[in-house]
Amino acid sequence: MTEQLVDKIYEATFVPELWPGVLHDMSMQSGSAAGALLVFDGVARPPRYRTTKLTQDLLSQIMTTDDWKHSVCVRTLTWVKPGALSRFFYLDDYTTPEQHERDRSRIRLAEHGLGEQLSARIPLPSGETVAFTLERWLRDGRHEPKSVAELDRLRPHLARAGMVAARLCLERAQAAVETLEAIRLPAAVLGGSGQVLAVNGLMEDLHPLIFPTAFGGIAIADKAADTLLNEAIEVAASDCRDSIGSIPIPGTERRPPAVVHVLPVKGAARDILASGAVVLVVTMVSDEAPAPSHEVLSSLFDLTPAEAGLAGMLMIGCSVADAAGESSISVKSARTYLERIFQKTGTHRQSQLLALLRSTQLHNG
Repeated sequence: MTEQLVDKIYEATFVPELWPGVLHDMSMQSGSAAGALLVFDGVARPPRYRTTKLTQDLLSQIMTTDDWKHSVCVRTLTWVKPGALSRFFYLDDYTTPEQHERDRSRIRLAEHGLGEQLSARIPLPSGETVAFTLERWLRDGRHEPKSVAELDRLRPHLARAGMVAARLCLERAQAAVETLEAIRLPAAVLGGSGQVLAVNGLMEDLHPLIFPTAFGGIAIADKAADTLLNEAIEVAASDCRDSIGSIPIPGTERRPPAVVHVLPVKGAARDILASGAVVLVVTMVSDEAPAPSHEVLSSLFDLTPAEAGLAGMLMIGCSVADAAGESSISVKSARTYLERIFQKTGTHRQSQLLALLRSTQLHNG
């Protein structure tokens, strides 16, 4: 492999958008048809990836269906024997012919004319695993031994690039929570499995309302709120859009109520090696303040204007039917709005909802 390609690898470390070009060059120089970079963060969600143009749609099909979950090849990239860690290897050498024939990801590759898959597995200090794959056309068989040897010489550069990029992601996560601290917002960045990657001082000051747990996790003292938090983290990490955006924490004699906002890391905010799945931001509230405005309700719980309007009328004593009449909507529509409000606030009954809403005026301290 050329020195120029090595330079490109290190450049992509700091500019993730350059990885497809690096993968293309690796493919061309090794006699491959396509290449991919995959980042595994546990087994609960599909790996993130960058790939060459030829396999972009193919990988999208595999990762947006259940194919990746049932793929022996994917499991092999995650759990391959330690002896294969220091070199490129063929996935077929670690699967049986029967497994190969049933593997949906391999079937899809074959449908596109792709066959042998040369791979490298690189575990990162952050707990993630980076894998590089290079696919050959079916008609071409396996790579030339000389090409494999050149890739093996390239592997240490790929490993260092992966580790440096992972470290940079943690630094960016810490910078993000420090920025939120500057505007007086307690915050933490969590990885896909719930481990804390970065936390600011304001969040640490909330102990014992919110406190660290074993294995680098985080928990809420209120059990119901903690259950909702775990569910929200799991759903956000799976990229599902139907997640609880804000979680109420009831107040006690010693502390005011609070709301934990769960913000999934999306799009450009999640680069190829980013470990952060969600950002937690805490809003402290006062139970002595008057009823919150519609704008505050919308901000705290992601309510639509119609939902916030209904919630506001319920707070001043209107029934669902009366609120529907005042809003010129049907009672059925009002009940639909109410169900959505329950979901977004983590409540289950109207009495719970009213108790929560009456306590949620932003605290100015």
